[in-house]
Amino acid sequence: MCDTMLFAFLFVAVLFTLKLLLPSRKRSGNDLPPSPPSLPFVGHILHLKKPLHRAFRSLSERYGPIFSLRVGSRLIVVVSSPSLVQECFGPNDTVLANRPRFLNSKHVAYDNTTVGTAPYGPHWRNLRRISAVEMLSSHRLHLFQAVRSDEVRRMVAKLASKACEGFVTVNLKKTISVVVMNNIMRMIAGKRYYDDDQSKEEGARRFHEIMQDVLDKSGVGNPADYFPIIKWISPKYVKRVKELGFRMNEFMQGLVDEMRRKREKSDTMLDHLLLLQEKEPEQYTDQIIKGLIQAMMLAGTDTSIVTLTWAMANLLNYPHVLDKARQEIDDRVGQTRLIDESDLPNLPYLQNIISETFRLCPPGPFLLPHYSSADCTVGGYHVPRDTILLVNTWAIHRDPSVWPDPDSFRPERFEGGEEVDAYKLIPFGIGRRACPGGTLGLRIVGLTLGSLVQCFEWKTIGDEPVDMTEGKGLVMHKAEPLVATARARPVATKAIEGAA
Repeated sequence: MCDTMLFAFLFVAVLFTLKLLLPSRKRSGNDLPPSPPSLPFVGHILHLKKPLHRAFRSLSERYGPIFSLRVGSRLIVVVSSPSLVQECFGPNDTVLANRPRFLNSKHVAYDNTTVGTAPYGPHWRNLRRISAVEMLSSHRLHLFQAVRSDEVRRMVAKLASKACEGFVTVNLKKTISVVVMNNIMRMIAGKRYYDDDQSKEEGARRFHEIMQDVLDKSGVGNPADYFPIIKWISPKYVKRVKELGFRMNEFMQGLVDEMRRKREKSDTMLDHLLLLQEKEPEQYTDQIIKGLIQAMMLAGTDTSIVTLTWAMANLLNYPHVLDKARQEIDDRVGQTRLIDESDLPNLPYLQNIISETFRLCPPGPFLLPHYSSADCTVGGYHVPRDTILLVNTWAIHRDPSVWPDPDSFRPERFEGGEEVDAYKLIPFGIGRRACPGGTLGLRIVGLTLGSLVQCFEWKTIGDEPVDMTEGKGLVMHKAEPLVATARARPVATKAIEGAA
């Protein structure tokens, strides 16, 4: 009897293992999307090779534009075609409007209550309304136009003072980081975080370290999110996430308390939220305000820095594109004044460069993870409730069936004035959970990039092409910092005169 039971157990175990090891195939409309061979218990963890967007494109080339992966206790479905994106965020948009719960979002994002992590429902809709109306409306963005212009002018003046006599080496990553972070922090709290004041440099370093730690631990989650046993085997891991949440909250609460103590009326986003708190304290608690600020910082800093860095890297590698962009600015703006935000709509080629940068080097190679609140069907396959959905935007943006010559940097592909299909170019997400800060990002990127093109001549170091190797993480940084040489053009003196 015991031998029979043992044989039966082994037989079932072998069948189970074979099922896991063999790729699944479509048999009916209720089947999961196809998947590669997997291992017992750990599933497809061996397929999670970095950079993840490239590994997943290789899998989609083999298994199709929709496939599934089982990683520990979680099911992941990956899509990488415009038609599937349209299906996900058209008829299935409400079902897929949730976010997965991860350790990081629990301990850092105030228990999944921020606009980027909250589940779809009344609370999220309220946060979205506040973001769109009270923080990122056209009126409020217009109020900060002078801030954006001032920060870009400061950047140009600082570079020009060093590069007026000839070509000098410029750390573009640092230069771009300074202008973007000061822009965001001045809009939020009315303070600059980068200048010649060492105390501010220390505050900037701390701010940037926290932001980077959060981004490094975000995205598709961490091992303990897929293998809960890790929380028990290695409690230090959870402790580190909690410590990061404590540091983040301490920083955010410090900003709130500082602004509250000043009691000075200003147009900053934080001061505006605190005024609303006085009128509706239950609607604008400190936690909600801190969550809104956190989301603004995370979404507004690294993505703009990365976009500007990749744009300049591509312009350095394609000097004829750089020359064409400079000529457009010279023709339409001239050399007697600096470019302004009001000029951006009249610079279509500059806009094409930004669009092509979003296509070729999207700041986020994946959309933020979505999460199914109910069973649904995508591409004829069954997507169960509680499935993580990943959209590989990097793969879509380089699909040769969608974009001719997809690996080349060709801004001309956007000429003609026709609006690009929203499912083919997805820099700010799509559907209900699309980023509400897209307009602000375009203004910062457009003005900064246009000023760098207008005010300086640029060359690569030693006339060698820029290394375009990608880094790893939620936001797709360059693997190596971008360094180039620059010489100021005559128009750059306008910035120096304005800073004097």
